[in-house]
Amino acid sequence: MVNTLLTTNLKNIYETDEHCWLEETIKLLREKRFNELDLENLIEELESLARRDKSKVASLTEQIIRHLLLLQYWTIEFEDNSNHWKTEVIGFRSQIKRDLTTNLSNYLTENLESIYQDALRFVKQKTKYSVKFPDTCPYTLEQILDQNYLI
Repeated sequence: MVNTLLTTNLKNIYETDEHCWLEETIKLLREKRFNELDLENLIEELESLARRDKSKVASLTEQIIRHLLLLQYWTIEFEDNSNHWKTEVIGFRSQIKRDLTTNLSNYLTENLESIYQDALRFVKQKTKYSVKFPDTCPYTLEQILDQNYLI
């Protein structure tokens, strides 16, 4: 009965103060008081965290691909914009390097073509469909993440 009461209180805290709920959950985990955890909300938060991390690295990868495509294929704008595009690639690669784990790298590998298609739609519109870009991703994940590739 006490455990049920504590879990119920923790669920109520989640509804009113998510930060306090998180601190209490961490405390319970550290103290190995697993039976008092609000598992429903904990699972929801962990799933949300995983989605957020995947979304972040996918977004950064898409940004890198966009700029690599512009650097490599939009020759008419290369002289005026290449330095900007290169600095953007450097910045996005630095950001992704801080967050990339083996699992997130695997996620990117599995979803690279879909991410590429999103980037391709963007650059086609940006170039007003004046540039012929490859239909499939011309880059490996290793090239996309390589600090020196096309820079």
